Amino acid sequence: MSRIEKESERKKGELIQDELTDDALTGKFRVYQRRRGHRFSLDDLLVAAIALETRPDAKRILDLGSGIGSVPLMVAAINQGAAIVCVEAQEVSYRLLVRNIERNDLGDRLGTILGDFRHVDLGDPRFELITGTPPYFKPGEATLPPDSQKAHARFELRGGVEDYLSTAIKYLDRGGAIVVCAASSRERSAVMRAEELGLSPRRIVEAIPREGRPPLFTVFAFETSKGPVARERFIARTSDGRTSQQYLALRARFGLYDREQR
Repeated sequence: MSRIEKESERKKGELIQDELTDDALTGKFRVYQRRRGHRFSLDDLLVAAIALETRPDAKRILDLGSGIGSVPLMVAAINQGAAIVCVEAQEVSYRLLVRNIERNDLGDRLGTILGDFRHVDLGDPRFELITGTPPYFKPGEATLPPDSQKAHARFELRGGVEDYLSTAIKYLDRGGAIVVCAASSRERSAVMRAEELGLSPRRIVEAIPREGRPPLFTVFAFETSKGPVARERFIARTSDGRTSQQYLALRARFGLYDREQR
């Protein structure tokens, strides 16, 4: 191995060892994530919860842009009969994804693919449920983080919600559902693209970080069947900054309890 190759391998190793934290994802599962990198957050939690409510008994699930595995692991914690395929393009996130699957002994239920889901050929499988947490920003809308993992998680460097939907529809089983999130400012674009693909929004949940403020992101449940649209609001914190009862209940569903709930 040349000096340059060794240096490259050393840098890759540093990325994965970059002050990892060991955090509770659910009451049962824990994950490693970079302290200064992209970390799981409310959007992952809410997408996983709505996915489970939309197709609680799905046996075949696809997660696009899996990152470190937050959404598929949370879904697997509740739906213990599901087999999940995880696709992730960023190598640093992919290595953490594999590591988190192994540490939680889920290798027999969660499979992984390293690659850009827009170009990966999965063959001809069909999934009852497809999930994804796309980045919110287009390049130029905000300052691009110098950290590559953060940049790809927050900016559409490999496509946005429209690309997630375009890929998901290829693998969606008849009667299946796609659950994704997007910046609330992108709701119209997400719904328009879904409708072009023959999908209808059946549930729209606006996530509001603090009561009285505008929504930050929106979670959509799309299906091929038409019907009424349920529109809801999820408030993470009350106007005085306290964790809302909605948020406490959401965390409790995954076995995460705050001190006052014990």
